[in-house]
Amino acid sequence: MQVWPGQAYPLGATYDGAGTNFAVFSEAAQRIELCLLHDDGSETAVELRESDAFVRHAYLPGIMPGQRYGFRAHGPYEPAKGLRCNSAKLLLDPYARAVSGTIDWDEAVYGYHFGKPESRNDLDSAPHTMASVVVNPYFDWGDDRPPRTDYHETVMYEAHVKGLTMLHPELPQELRGTYAALAHPVIIDHLRTLGVTALELMPVHQFVNDHRLADEGLANYWGYNTIGFFAPHNAYASWGDRGQQVLEFKSAVRALHQAGIEVILDVVYNHTAEGNHMGPTLSFRGLDNVSYYRLTDDPRYYMDTTGTGNSLLMRSPHVLQLIMDSLRYWVTEMRVDGFRFDLAATLARQFHEVDRLSSFFDLVQQDPVVSQVKLIAEPWDVGEGGYQVGNFPPLWTEWNGKYRDTVRDLWRGEPRTLAEFGSRLTGSSDLYQGDGRRPLASVNFVTCHDGFTLNDLVSYNEKHNEANGEDNRDGESFNRSWNCGAEGETDDPEVLELRARQIRNFIATLMLSQGVPMLSHGDEFGRTQQGNNNAYCQDNELAWVRWPKEGEDGQDQEALGLLEFVRKMVWLRRDHPVFRRRRFFHGRPMEGTHDELSDISWFTAEGEEMRQRDWQAAHAKSLTVFLNGSAISEPGKRGERISDDSFLLLFNAHGEEKEFTVPMDHGRQWQAVVDTARPEKVAEGGPKVRAGDTLTLVPRSLMVLQRPA
Repeated sequence: MQVWPGQAYPLGATYDGAGTNFAVFSEAAQRIELCLLHDDGSETAVELRESDAFVRHAYLPGIMPGQRYGFRAHGPYEPAKGLRCNSAKLLLDPYARAVSGTIDWDEAVYGYHFGKPESRNDLDSAPHTMASVVVNPYFDWGDDRPPRTDYHETVMYEAHVKGLTMLHPELPQELRGTYAALAHPVIIDHLRTLGVTALELMPVHQFVNDHRLADEGLANYWGYNTIGFFAPHNAYASWGDRGQQVLEFKSAVRALHQAGIEVILDVVYNHTAEGNHMGPTLSFRGLDNVSYYRLTDDPRYYMDTTGTGNSLLMRSPHVLQLIMDSLRYWVTEMRVDGFRFDLAATLARQFHEVDRLSSFFDLVQQDPVVSQVKLIAEPWDVGEGGYQVGNFPPLWTEWNGKYRDTVRDLWRGEPRTLAEFGSRLTGSSDLYQGDGRRPLASVNFVTCHDGFTLNDLVSYNEKHNEANGEDNRDGESFNRSWNCGAEGETDDPEVLELRARQIRNFIATLMLSQGVPMLSHGDEFGRTQQGNNNAYCQDNELAWVRWPKEGEDGQDQEALGLLEFVRKMVWLRRDHPVFRRRRFFHGRPMEGTHDELSDISWFTAEGEEMRQRDWQAAHAKSLTVFLNGSAISEPGKRGERISDDSFLLLFNAHGEEKEFTVPMDHGRQWQAVVDTARPEKVAEGGPKVRAGDTLTLVPRSLMVLQRPA
């Protein structure tokens, strides 16, 4: 076999049409072997003799795409010093573009023998672990152009590749649960008619099913257990795992782009699947444990701000390079349109405390590729001071957990909620205006993958996670949920009617709020997980989306009715810029116009302007909001003035009927376009009302009145 010196960059395996360049970083190892794996279980070892700045490299002519490989690191095994090299362990390439196979959790994949954590385990892990794969980077993108939808026009839809597609009756069986299913017309048509502009995929980086879950017959369904930051997860591929998963993922992105839908990845750069000191040796740990992980004062152990056993060392230049190279790869080669960063507060922990000026954010800010796509933070982790909603740099948007909590509190009837609700409804200026950000920094959501589904939020007071095998101890215990009078399934018509109305209240509030709305997959159908609010290990019908069918039972008809309501609310938002402003409200008339009305006004149910005491009253759970479509201050794309219809939003979160008086002097005649208590009547053309008229809103309902410009 010919072995040429090759290059130290790019890292990983790079195929050029005639052969492959291999490059891997390790400061800890004394010697690195590249192991080419054969289908009969044998391997050919090639020592990487060339080294530049601790990057070992070689070029091998004739090595083609589909070739499986791994590394063996020869060096010190001294856990007391944080060093865990062991040449008996076949290691994944941290830069592998594809991964083949699975882990069978034999004792050989660990650095110690079971029951003897201080021992050294020299069993060969190769027959029991995954392998890296050389990938053909060439792909015909045709005339693909990323949509690059502006935030104010974005409607996000969080989905799981398998969970969204596994039960769709119109998908071919062989495509269900795969990237190819995302590209199928029935999925794309659903997203388009729903009004979705961005599909936010739960983790698709190569992840690992935990040993404990495998032993219990469960699986890491969510995928927040990454081991390959460049590789699409191989289990979601329908064509094979020798590099075909890369082509299949690219094909899905291309198809979604053709439909005008962006692809955003939920990424987990805060930890890896190797876990704590009792975890397996799969890649980073065996190559250079000290460079990749945050260790405690006793280097045998790992600093854990993620709740998963380890945290990546964010002040290491090699970790920062890995993350930035990965992000650029997914933008330039896989053509994704943005990222949602899981437990992003951990990325800001350069030393111990959360630091918004950490090196990671500096690198993102100046990067000409990564800085131009959507960057969304989950602004918390489990470490001290980890809740950082509102504290990320100006380039970033954030999952707004305070929006979720406040909207839930309002509709379940918590006292003293109105003041904060007013802030959340109008884009959370208290969180984002101070550092120059705009309402679009707030990604608004009521539900997501983590927690109750929307149906379960109105059906359960308590979590019911017994299926997870942790005696119902896992998952959040304080969900701000309300079961509407019965826990779980019921045939009580009054309870069912109230639940349906509450779901519509949440959907309508989400779409009427300033900021970027995000739906969780299946909520448009009323999906249930039977009260399980932590379905991370439920890779089965409990967590998969059940698609309703026309002409089926009553439950399906109700689901389709809800779907139609969600579509109506999404398109109402998209048709009217007053609901998706790029700037915060000023609370005064627009300068340079003859309109004397403020851009926003707040009224009591009696039609009188809200005063301070009205906001603070413990019993107050209702209000009217006037949105002036003639007072939108920001210009259009070509500098033109934007004008829209005006709207009155009537919120009744009381548990009893409430009379609302239409405010005087804000429009003579209005028409109801949304009524969460009577959606079918409004669809046929809602009632017309005049200033000073009185409307009766049923308990816990919302009405929207429209006045043409």
